[in-house]
Amino acid sequence: MAPAPTTSAARSEGGSAVTQKSALTLLASLFFMWGFITVINNTLLPHLRSVFDLNYTQTTLIESTWFIAYFFASLPSAKLIEKIGYKRAMVTGLLIMALGALLMIPAARIPSYGVVLTALFIIASGITLLQVAANPYVAVIGPPETASSRLNLVQAFNSMGTTLAPLFGGWLILSRSASGNSQAGAVLTPAQRLADAQSVQLPYLIVALVLVGLAVVIAFYKLPELGLAAQRAGAEERKKHSLWRHRNLVLGVPAIFIYLIAEIGVSNLFINFISAPEIGGVTHAQASRYLFLLWGGMMVGRFVGSQLMRKVAAEKILAIASLLAFIVMIVTVLAHGPLAMWSLIAVGLFHSIMFPTIFTLGIKNLGPLTEEGSGLLVMAIAGGALVVVQGQIADAYGLQVSFLLTAVCELYVLFYALWGCKPTGDAPATDKVGDTA
Repeated sequence: MAPAPTTSAARSEGGSAVTQKSALTLLASLFFMWGFITVINNTLLPHLRSVFDLNYTQTTLIESTWFIAYFFASLPSAKLIEKIGYKRAMVTGLLIMALGALLMIPAARIPSYGVVLTALFIIASGITLLQVAANPYVAVIGPPETASSRLNLVQAFNSMGTTLAPLFGGWLILSRSASGNSQAGAVLTPAQRLADAQSVQLPYLIVALVLVGLAVVIAFYKLPELGLAAQRAGAEERKKHSLWRHRNLVLGVPAIFIYLIAEIGVSNLFINFISAPEIGGVTHAQASRYLFLLWGGMMVGRFVGSQLMRKVAAEKILAIASLLAFIVMIVTVLAHGPLAMWSLIAVGLFHSIMFPTIFTLGIKNLGPLTEEGSGLLVMAIAGGALVVVQGQIADAYGLQVSFLLTAVCELYVLFYALWGCKPTGDAPATDKVGDTA
């Protein structure tokens, strides 16, 4: 394969710097929407726990179903992108998400735990398609040395969506339901459960309409193509190299997998933890406002991290963040009252830069293998499905003790930042896609 064209040459082929900037702006809206709809689940989970009278294991199984979709949908998504292109794939992903959101309406009317799981699986499959397209695109669209900074920046808009979602969910779901306004442990009547189930219909109808509207905008937007000739050349070049020779990718896949266990475990069980009498002693609706602070910390951390990584090596910032995350999780396990509550909230700030930084370090120097490496890293998001393990620990030993699992996950991220992310392998440090976008 011929060497990647220079930035100036690439711009003449794929679009000007202004065009690339506008494309990133549009992609930021996608990051916002999938962050928003993902975190609606965090307000939905304690709600469904009351509606269907679930234990912690069954509650976290809802989120596990969501992340299992990443495992099954990642490779088909990559194949679909190859056939129909990135723009049509993004439109398709948004429409799949809208279909799943609309399916939540009959799921609420029945109500049916099984149909809820099916609807969430469909929504997550659409998000997977967007993830496979957008993350590597953002990572390689510019200079490799600023890839982590660039992905952290657009991921900050993802965090903006996750920050606003608890307010939306708390207002339209929890504050309008009997379970959301009851103290922890309250038992609902069958009539209250039915009314609570149906309270999710309006929020998901709104979400579906927004997703369809965004799909229409992207369908008519002139998004720069990613260079089909370069992709065909890459297919021949890939035969000369092996993914397994790249330590940063081989150890980066489990780093994403393990990090997602930590992030999703914290967010999913957050409201239940804050609501506990010995911690915050608040209602679920009130606790959703504190969830706003957790995700707000992630948004702030990504904006700040994006700027810091222009001057400080990304792996150093990742090491510091993972060490601090470990410390606050130990405090969460051992402390009580407001200290335990605020330490759990603080972990959002330290989690903020982990996913985008691990992702960009994982595909660093892959050259013609970047596409395959990105697919494996997106598939590793399925690690969020193992949040059910934390649910089992919570049922067996207590909710607070279950956060020890999160602390252990932080230690692996620290290991990856200190040693595992160092690039190895024989692939040239070229950017197959980025310079042709």
